[in-house]
Amino acid sequence: MEIIGKRKIWFIISALIIIVGLGSLVMQGLNLGIDFTGGTLMEFTFDKEVTTGQIREVLAGFDLDKKSVVQNTGEMGILIRTVNLRQDEITEVQSAIKDKYSSAEMLRTEMVGPAIGSELKSKAYWALLIAAIAIVLYISYRFEFKFAIAALMALAHDVLIVIGSFSLVGEEVGSPFIAALLTVVGYSINDTIVIFDRIRETVKYRDKESFADLNNKAVLDTLPRSINTSMTTLVSILAILIFGGATIKPFMLALLIGILSGTYSSIFIASPVLVEIDAWKKRRNSKQTA
Repeated sequence: MEIIGKRKIWFIISALIIIVGLGSLVMQGLNLGIDFTGGTLMEFTFDKEVTTGQIREVLAGFDLDKKSVVQNTGEMGILIRTVNLRQDEITEVQSAIKDKYSSAEMLRTEMVGPAIGSELKSKAYWALLIAAIAIVLYISYRFEFKFAIAALMALAHDVLIVIGSFSLVGEEVGSPFIAALLTVVGYSINDTIVIFDRIRETVKYRDKESFADLNNKAVLDTLPRSINTSMTTLVSILAILIFGGATIKPFMLALLIGILSGTYSSIFIASPVLVEIDAWKKRRNSKQTA
């Protein structure tokens, strides 16, 4: 099976997916949750099933039906995410829901100001940046700098696909999404390092085989491990995504997309990029010595 030799095909596939995602980001952006934009969150539980449409009818009386995101949390719960409300307005909404559904019980109310949302954005950027720097330093120390660059490009590939996918489907982006991104980064780099470690073990045979052939052999040797690990993880994620509540859905969806992308990038992006970097360095050295 030839993976490295067909690397341009894998690059084109990834480029098309990323371009679609970036196009969506430019056209419609991300559906930022109240963690980032500021707003009010209210969660209720009932003794019978209440639909999101019924809750929207109540919110319409306050002109909030089109300004709110209403989600089911399990069979008997409702989560309302809306614009910033004063305490008296929250009380009025609570009373209106209680009047229509006597069993309604408010589980929590959270208010996030724009200043806090801005601080969370800044911390999210710093978290991803620090993670990237730490990965570059670790891989450069354990392997070589070119391995770190290849791994970083694979991680950028995964992050862009997850962000672009969330923009396309319009799923809410909040603090759990950032946690999921960091989890995906850790999972993906672990898979990539396994392949890189295999390359390092076989590099002593380089006088017999080309660097591209060594990479292809390393990818094929670790392919069953990569697929089996990913499938086991994906089964658990799908189970939680299907049977879990609405609150955990964005986190699990980001993990699902990220692990699929991370498995793909570890096999079809990281090592092929490493081969391209090695070929570029050889061409540069040959020009310098010419």
